[in-house]
Amino acid sequence: MIRTTLMALAASTLLAGQALADDIRMAVTTSFHNSGLAEVLLPEIKEDLDLTVNLVVVGTGQALRLGRAGDVDAILVHAKAAEEAFVSEGHGVARVPFMYNDFVLIGPAADPAGIASTETAADALNAIRTAEAPFVSRGDDSGTHKKELSLWSGAGLEAADFDTAWYRAVGAGMGAALNTASGMNAYIMSDRASWLKFANKGDLALLFSGDPVLFNQYSYIIVNPETHGHVKADLAAKLQDWFLSDRAKALIDGYTLNGEKLFTYNAE
Repeated sequence: MIRTTLMALAASTLLAGQALADDIRMAVTTSFHNSGLAEVLLPEIKEDLDLTVNLVVVGTGQALRLGRAGDVDAILVHAKAAEEAFVSEGHGVARVPFMYNDFVLIGPAADPAGIASTETAADALNAIRTAEAPFVSRGDDSGTHKKELSLWSGAGLEAADFDTAWYRAVGAGMGAALNTASGMNAYIMSDRASWLKFANKGDLALLFSGDPVLFNQYSYIIVNPETHGHVKADLAAKLQDWFLSDRAKALIDGYTLNGEKLFTYNAE
């Protein structure tokens, strides 16, 4: 009887300790996760704030849906128009941009569509379309996918009209899509960080970058506690303050791979 009572007491103490622990759920993009930056930031956040950040790794579209449902406390995404709509509809407290990188066009080193010699992203995409060279699209409503579709539209083309014989929408995260492109020796649009971190490059190479339209801003949004009362907005606000700190700036700007910066801090 005494043993049973002691075991019950120990279990209740453990549960109480778990309940008191500071932790939040944050939906993040697959590109952010694939970059390896989370592995740098999360231990430092834990040390500085005694806050455990549990990541839910999805595309931006799904991250926003999780936020709308109140299934996470905050989101870290990269699709400005969708983020602004999320906040204006009352689902998020505020959109807080804090770092960026850029999108790049990857393809076979032989470059059968000749995009390396083009001057703009629109020219590069038109060259791929004209050649009907194999192209892999995320096709998953992620921030990268949204950006890709907007670039096709900006080039006067609509991806919905493309022949699936050459345009393959795979409905997958950035790493899986890059693996598919590597296996097919196909063109693909990636964020720079995911590409630099990607190990299975095969015959693929970075062929086009530098057009200002390829700018890729990441933002942090706290889910609105007035809509979802259970959201840990106070803890999410502590994390927001950390993202806006000199500590975060130093870690983000200092994160490199083979001498190349993967992100640039730009919080105001």
